[in-house]
Amino acid sequence: MNDMSKYKRVVLKLSGEALAGETGFGINPSIIKNIAKQVAEVATMDCEVAVIVGGGNIWRGKTGADLGMDRGTADYMGMLATVMNSLALQDSLEQLEIETRVLTSIDMKQVAEPYIRRRAIRHLEKGRVVIFAAGIGNPYFSTDTTAALRAAEIEADVILMGKNNVDGVYSADPKLDPTAKKYETLTYIQMLQEGLQVMDSTASSFCMDNDIPLVVFSIMEDGNIKRAIMGEEIGTTITK
Repeated sequence: MNDMSKYKRVVLKLSGEALAGETGFGINPSIIKNIAKQVAEVATMDCEVAVIVGGGNIWRGKTGADLGMDRGTADYMGMLATVMNSLALQDSLEQLEIETRVLTSIDMKQVAEPYIRRRAIRHLEKGRVVIFAAGIGNPYFSTDTTAALRAAEIEADVILMGKNNVDGVYSADPKLDPTAKKYETLTYIQMLQEGLQVMDSTASSFCMDNDIPLVVFSIMEDGNIKRAIMGEEIGTTITK
């Protein structure tokens, strides 16, 4: 234990694509082991860590709906994808001897605990990494919104959003536009007004209304989770 961390309790939001690597689909064992190693590094600090993983590397509800599926059914499939990713991350963390709990918004007692706010907080207080899976348990809501809601419920100090293909927020796609400007800081109002694709508008508005800061950074650079938790100026910081 040490006193180097800037935050007491954080929510780490990872996209499902971050687990897929260059293939863009499925779970890349080396990638998830690297992410687990970074999480394990900060789990021994004086900071409580909760994680939310998307499911886009396996299934996207919106994609299914666009292809003619019932939106509710497609979204529930996406929630199951997040459970698969969460269990894979839990396994990698426990191989590193980091005590981890997966809490799901959909009851599936054979594989994970049900989400109960007080239970989640108690796990964090005991020094366990908590992974929130299956979104909020309802269709039409993204894992971005889940991150915002869970951060408010557990009274997290910040949401850390790890990206796999960008190191912060830009005015345009830096891969397509070499003149794209990187923002060091932003407000949620600016983000919404400029239509910057950081998180969906529901999640952005919720974070703004509940005064939850957001740090967007690259998850692919070793040690970045620790740097973000220590308060180093990496990526882009978004505040009210």
